Amino acid sequence: MTVTEGTPATRPGERERRDEPVPFGPGSLLWEQMGLYTSAIAGNSVFILQVMHPAIGTVVDRLSSFRTDPLGRAARSFASVQTWVYGGRTAIEEGKRLREMHKPLSAVDEDGRRHHALSAEPWAWVHLTGFYAAVTAAKYFAPAPLTKEEEQQTFDEFLQLGRILQVPERMLPGSIPDYWDYFDDMVANTLVPHKVAHEVLGQMDQVPPNVPKPLRPAVAPLSAATGRLGRLITTGTLPEAAREKLGLSWTAADERRLRLVAQAIGRSTPLLPERLRYMPIAYRARQAARAQERLERALAHRPM
Repeated sequence: MTVTEGTPATRPGERERRDEPVPFGPGSLLWEQMGLYTSAIAGNSVFILQVMHPAIGTVVDRLSSFRTDPLGRAARSFASVQTWVYGGRTAIEEGKRLREMHKPLSAVDEDGRRHHALSAEPWAWVHLTGFYAAVTAAKYFAPAPLTKEEEQQTFDEFLQLGRILQVPERMLPGSIPDYWDYFDDMVANTLVPHKVAHEVLGQMDQVPPNVPKPLRPAVAPLSAATGRLGRLITTGTLPEAAREKLGLSWTAADERRLRLVAQAIGRSTPLLPERLRYMPIAYRARQAARAQERLERALAHRPM
């Protein structure tokens, strides 16, 4: 059985878009924001939201390497995300590659239902949680939350990104209010307290399984400390309704601690050199874009 392919805010009579999407470049907000290390801070909460979807949780449970190679899985995921925004024409190929890679992925849950990775609803949910992450990361970890204009531009760019990832057009919400109606409905009525979500939370302060045995005692205190911080950030950046489904407590004191951590990150990040603010693919792409701009200026002003 394939999971139901629901439709958030379908626009009447709209046809599937056939034009090839346009890659991102300088001037877009995702170009400025997606490559920041701070944009990945809320990554665990987004992964939790994704695996709370029954289809995604089942496929990840049966087929993902998150248990045996969590750091490698995270590195591959971040590299792919960076390619979507900073890869130019390679972004289009990456979208096609991901679709092909996920085509054969399906798994059967404990109730005997078969879930497919490329069913429209879970494929769209994976992508559309990104807008929630962008808004939440700006709320907590940026020097200032998104303005209304920036939020609209970010939303429009996420629609563009959805087309790069070949999300069916009917699954893309038509407006920001449509998006939040869709998001709240998914959290309330589709997401479940999947065991993979609990497992991810539980392993956050554990030494990664692929750390060599002789090094594990030395790594354990660091894993415990970063895990506590990671769990604070992950729990705090989840929607309240998702926390309730997972049975996670969140107090006013927890919120104050999160905001203190976030304030320190938000204020210090802009002071860092670009090389330390941006992940490697993003940093190299930004360098290359500036070099191309300098070349074009030189060509435009060459002696004739």
